[in-house]
Amino acid sequence: MNVLFLCTGNSCRSLISEAVFNHLAPMGWKAISAGSQPTGRLNERALALLAAKGIPTEGYYSKSWDGLPVTPDIVVTVCASAAGETCPAYLGPVLRTHWGVEDPSHVVGTEEEITEAFERAYAILRARIEAFLALALAELVRDRARFKAELDTIGALLPPEGCRP
Repeated sequence: MNVLFLCTGNSCRSLISEAVFNHLAPMGWKAISAGSQPTGRLNERALALLAAKGIPTEGYYSKSWDGLPVTPDIVVTVCASAAGETCPAYLGPVLRTHWGVEDPSHVVGTEEEITEAFERAYAILRARIEAFLALALAELVRDRARFKAELDTIGALLPPEGCRP
């Protein structure tokens, strides 16, 4: 099963999601990420954060949702603007859910405040991905309505305050 994490720029939140998912996913599950208007570069702070967490990012790059190497089975939007966009027709009737997360790359403030914003986005995405992977996936792939409901519920999950995985 292929999961597409979609954002507008494909430089930060969708990258973090792709890397964390692939780091934790069981055999047979793979994540990719893309953007509707990719920046063409990955966010340096996101890359540094993932490296600090021991999560590999080799081979990842900012890419468009046009011409993905695989057709996703599930599309997870991680930013509000991508959630409102219509996916390309070639994606077909994919299972879609929205897991909005504030963009840490837009935070202006002290170094500590910016670092905290990246840690918070990572913690939220990681908690949601762990919840996704804890589902009875073999059963849910046969019940799209129930799978969507579970994924939508996960989209509201926040990690405990002060949680820094």
